[in-house]
Amino acid sequence: MPIESAPDQKIQPTDDSAAAAFIAESRQTLVSAQLKIVHCLNKLPDDDLYWRPFASANSVQDIILHLCGNVRQWIMHGVGDMPDVRDRPLEFADQRRWARTDLMEQLRTTVDEADAVLRDFDARRLTEPRTVQGFDSNLLSVIYDCVSHFVGHTHQIVYITRLRLGEDYRFAWVPEGIDDARPGG
Repeated sequence: MPIESAPDQKIQPTDDSAAAAFIAESRQTLVSAQLKIVHCLNKLPDDDLYWRPFASANSVQDIILHLCGNVRQWIMHGVGDMPDVRDRPLEFADQRRWARTDLMEQLRTTVDEADAVLRDFDARRLTEPRTVQGFDSNLLSVIYDCVSHFVGHTHQIVYITRLRLGEDYRFAWVPEGIDDARPGG
């Protein structure tokens, strides 16, 4: 799949059930959010990957490492029954300056692995109980919470990118007829 463009084909449900549609949309949303993050990573100068408006704020790098840890814990562990290897405090404490390519690869690998778990997931299991990060829930909620969390942080990265680039920022895709140069475009 080209990293700078939308997937060639929308991920289709495996059947016509709402459960299968939910899984397909969750997969599609993760991929679409990943593409938005990669778009931002490709636009930002290296130093801006580590920029933070104040000491306790998160940088783009922090957010990406956090997203990867969260997806691994909630999707790979919570849904895919893989070992929980997350070290959440390290996601924010890592002071190394990761290379852009390494951040992209970490993100791509994480989303690819999550997509494989969801692709092979039996949607009839969505109501099974599950405890992740101390929260008692079911698999539908685990997937929903993880995907919405990913999208929320994606918007943070887009906002940071817009702050850093100012008027030079352009969205990866703009609906036809919309002038992306105007405020909020």
